[in-house]
Parts: sequence; C-alpha cells; structure tokens
Amino acid sequence: MEANTRSTGRLPAAFLTPGSSSFMDFLSDQSPEMLPGNRSLPPLQGAIEAPHGTTIVAASFPGGVVLAGDRRATMGNMIAQRDIEKVFPADEYSAVGIAGTAGLAVEMVKLFQLELEHFEKVEGAQLSLEGKANRLSTMIRSNLAMAMQGLAVVPLFAGYDVDREKGRIFSYDVTGGRSEETGYASTGSGSIFARNAMKKLYREDLTEEQALTLVVQALYDAADDDSATGGPDVARRIYPIVTVITDEGFRRLGDQESADIARSILERRLEQPDGPRAALL
Repeated sequence: MEANTRSTGRLPAAFLTPGSSSFMDFLSDQSPEMLPGNRSLPPLQGAIEAPHGTTIVAASFPGGVVLAGDRRATMGNMIAQRDIEKVFPADEYSAVGIAGTAGLAVEMVKLFQLELEHFEKVEGAQLSLEGKANRLSTMIRSNLAMAMQGLAVVPLFAGYDVDREKGRIFSYDVTGGRSEETGYASTGSGSIFARNAMKKLYREDLTEEQALTLVVQALYDAADDDSATGGPDVARRIYPIVTVITDEGFRRLGDQESADIARSILERRLEQPDGPRAALL
C-alpha cells in the first residue's frame, strides 16, 4: 500500500481506522499480495533448488528454555552457506528457530516479529505464549500452497511463559499443525539424530549450563550422522547459535560463550567420539 505523497503528509485512512490487532489481518485487507503465501510461482518441472536451513533443537530446564541451531544451509547436495543464522528472538520472552526453505523462513520470522509487536502496540499488552504459538501456526498454514511445491517452512518455537512461570516448546508441521513438546524437541533434516541424543541425556532437573551443553551435544550428534547439519567449525570460528529464555527475557550467547561450550565438547569427543553415555538401568 502506497502513501499519497501529494497530500498534506497524513497517513492513509486505513492506518487510522480502528480494526484488528493482527497485522496479518490488516495486511490481508489492505495489501494481500504482500503476504508470502499469496504469491504464485511460475509453472515448474522438478524440485525447486533453494537454500534450506537444517537442524534446530530446544530443551527446557527449571526456570526457562534453551533454543539452538547449527549454521549450515544446503542446496541439494551442496553447502549453500556455512554461517547462516537460524534462531531469532520473536519478542522479549520467545524465540523461533527455522528449518526448511531459508528465504521464506526468514521472511516469515520477520512477519511474525511484526505481528507480535503490532498486537502489543494496539492492545497495550503482550500476547500469551499460547497465543503467540497459535499466531505462528496460522502463518505456517498460510504458506501451505508454497509447501506443496517444495518450499516448506517448519520452525520450532520456544519461550518463557510468564503466567505459568516455566519454559515451553512448540513444534509444527507444514500444514500449521501445532504440538507442545515435553522437555525437548528438534526439527530439520538432522532432527531424528538430535532428538535421540537428547532422549538419552535429558533430565527434568538440568541446570541452565547443562541445558546449554545438552543442545550443543545434540547438534554435534546430528552433524555426525546428517550431512546437511553443520558441526562446530573451529578453523573458521563458526559455532552454533545458542539462546536462552528465562524470566529475565531472551538472551543470545556471545560468540566466545558458544565457542567455549563447543570446544569443551570437542575435547571430550577426542576421548569418546560417540559422546556421553546414558546410565544403564
């Protein structure tokens, strides 16, 4: 929607008319062609080659939740990018990690961030964590036509629920179906390997430091078995993006913090390449 540059400088009437607190609803009414899901693709034969983000993992602990992702993007059997960012803050108390078609996923995250900010400004209060998860589900569902043509976006959403005073994790499928996960979750091409790693090591009484180590361990195991997942790249100083969300809000670990965790895991793997073992019953 374009502003009238010949007028007195006032915003168009649509911006001044009371309406829905959803920015997506506003955009659907005023400029529906700007929504990602409303774009049409030209006729194609075969799969569309586009960079894809891969593995995202999350784990909760008493007091919060950790969300992390590797740094590799692939295009077919090629490495498209070695240092892509896949984990983003959604707002002060939540974050989203992306897997699937990278370009569409990043665009969806930006729209999701705007959706939450718009709601807060219109309503004067934040959406509940449940409400945020539902809004993201609607956005994924609107991308279904693209997903059916091979351009799927499958994020992992996590945040601190200020009402329940705990961290929560939500996973999705390409149709927008939403599931709340207990303890830990993963998505992306290496998700099965990452989930199996967390399944053996996760405990409900993990400290924040242990939860941070757990997700990096899981990403390491995913990279060990999935060629599309990138492990810690010591030579290029590229390490997983690791974030933590507590009652103090969202925090992304600094490069040195992530490097320290990754290097400590690498040192232990020199002695035990397959990683830590879960105790037998």
